[in-house]
Amino acid sequence: MSSPRDVVITGIGLVSSLGEGPDAHWQKLAQPGLQPVIEAARFAPYTVHPLPEIDWNLQIAKRGDQRQMETWQRLGTYAAGLALDDAGIKGNDELCTTMDMVVAAGGGERDEAVDAAILAASESRNDRDVLLNEKLTTELRPTLFLAQLSNLLAGNISIVHKVTGSSRTFMGEEGAGVAAVETAAARIRSGQSTHILVGGAFQTEHSDMLLGYELAGYLHRGPWKPVWQRQGAEGGGLVSGSGGAFLVLEQREHAESRGRKIYAELGPVVSGRARRSRGELDAEIAALLKQAALPSRKLLALSGASGAHTATSAEKAALDANPAISARGFATLTGHMKEAQFPFAVALAALAVDRKAAYPVFDAATEKPFEGIPQTVLATAIGYHQFEGMALVNAA
Repeated sequence: MSSPRDVVITGIGLVSSLGEGPDAHWQKLAQPGLQPVIEAARFAPYTVHPLPEIDWNLQIAKRGDQRQMETWQRLGTYAAGLALDDAGIKGNDELCTTMDMVVAAGGGERDEAVDAAILAASESRNDRDVLLNEKLTTELRPTLFLAQLSNLLAGNISIVHKVTGSSRTFMGEEGAGVAAVETAAARIRSGQSTHILVGGAFQTEHSDMLLGYELAGYLHRGPWKPVWQRQGAEGGGLVSGSGGAFLVLEQREHAESRGRKIYAELGPVVSGRARRSRGELDAEIAALLKQAALPSRKLLALSGASGAHTATSAEKAALDANPAISARGFATLTGHMKEAQFPFAVALAALAVDRKAAYPVFDAATEKPFEGIPQTVLATAIGYHQFEGMALVNAA
């Protein structure tokens, strides 16, 4: 039964190492045996999935706007523009000024040259508190420092694309992406919003981004392997990728009243925070699968699994335990995109129900084929470190 306040997906903006836009991603991911785009030399012994060539001018017309953004913000602003274009909202003042926004963002990129200069100077001086103050006042422009605030991705989207309804930003890796989609959907269901832009972006080709993962022992080392096959390999299992994913969510009534194509309907969005140190992760994943109210038929699952050993083996065990589920670990082909991972999973799920076709296996050794038309697709994000989320995406 459809209701006027159903949450529907009417716009998709995607960027990853595979290209940009929903069509480009569908064409690539629908090819059996697709090989990932990987960069293994630049950050050896770690592998990353790099950004494709992007003409930023296509979505961010002013050079001045581009210049004051770091790459992750440019990427998010660009992907947001793709989603707004796709939904037929970009440039429509009436729709943009009433549009709300929920963004999942990280803490920005550090100025590595300044970090290196401070470390080098500290080797020959003992008054390090004085040294730090000197460098902070001479090396860091306040505007540059401000450009790193997490909520400036939303700010830049407002400036560039004129989306000026309410705005909120969540921080905290996959959890931010889950909370953003969950909050946006709840606002629409409750009647607080009619149309919302939601998503995130992550730029991994930056040594300080990789450093954060590696300090905690999460990065996979050595030859690249598909996401489900990194257990037992050297390192922590995670291979990151640069990318962005934004969705336009609308009330069904709102989308229909303006005659927009609907990709899919967004069903339940559920989340949790297992205390993993106490061994609660397996039970939490099982509980979320129960809360998501899975249909009784065969089910395609777009898994945001990162490859991080504990989280990914727990998710795999839970999905394998349900014989009806055929999982696709898309990070095999895109890398793990942190805040953008869950919006990306939801977008890929929406494309499958819209195109009435399942994705072929992304890893022939561990994934099983899916026969028939996927009416409902499960999207998951079991955080590499913490936070768990799932959503059901249904045919419109």
